[in-house]
Amino acid sequence: MTSNPGAASLGKVWFVGAGPGDPELITVKGQKLLSQAGAVLFAGSLVDRAATLYAPAGCEIRDSKDMTLEEMTAWLIEQTSKHATVVRLQTGDPGLYGALIEMARPLTAAGIEWAVVPGVSSAMASMAAAGESMTLPEVTQSVIFTRVEGRTPMPEGEDLASLAAHRTTLCIFLSITLMYKVEAALRAAGWPEDAPMLVVHKASWPGEEKILRGTLADIKQRCREAGVASQAMIVASPTLGALHWESLVRSKLYDPTFTHRFRKASA
Repeated sequence: MTSNPGAASLGKVWFVGAGPGDPELITVKGQKLLSQAGAVLFAGSLVDRAATLYAPAGCEIRDSKDMTLEEMTAWLIEQTSKHATVVRLQTGDPGLYGALIEMARPLTAAGIEWAVVPGVSSAMASMAAAGESMTLPEVTQSVIFTRVEGRTPMPEGEDLASLAAHRTTLCIFLSITLMYKVEAALRAAGWPEDAPMLVVHKASWPGEEKILRGTLADIKQRCREAGVASQAMIVASPTLGALHWESLVRSKLYDPTFTHRFRKASA
């Protein structure tokens, strides 16, 4: 993506999703780009530094945790004058709760080509770690990624109570320190006290992952007892615990009584 045909002579910036923490969960394409990179700017406050082990010897590696947006974009622009491949390594997926567009705008204005390599979100990693499914037939077929209002306000109509009223799977980011707001919103939406809740701290991080299960009534206390106060995914969903339900509605795709274009019904 570029606004200047002359930018072909410059290096290219790749916004690469590092995934949720485990360096092996980066995509093959992301790993390949890191191995070719002349410069890497990584989010050290969230991305396990082990991900930068894929970078070659001599690569300029910079941690962005103490940088402002202007400093980061200036660094990326400077590196494109020296290297063909410059990587901005971000946690999870670059397009979800990141500053992708804020960083891409000055790159575009400078005529620098950029592209995005998607990554595994902590929402997916958390459900995988817990052995849970976000969707189930006739239970819920919708997933909402959201957060509660903190220093960053929520747009009108996106307060958690309004979203929770749909009774779908809620993956609540960046809100573990505001668990009291999460609980209040779910109660306001009519969720019962025994509604199952899941909190996963540092999903997929080797040796650091914690999986906490509870209910709306006790999940905050369980988090407090476990010392979980940062980098955690909160999940509220009618699908939680389905592994142990007495019965499930079968998926039509694999039901022997269901015909589709690859298979005729056999029963």
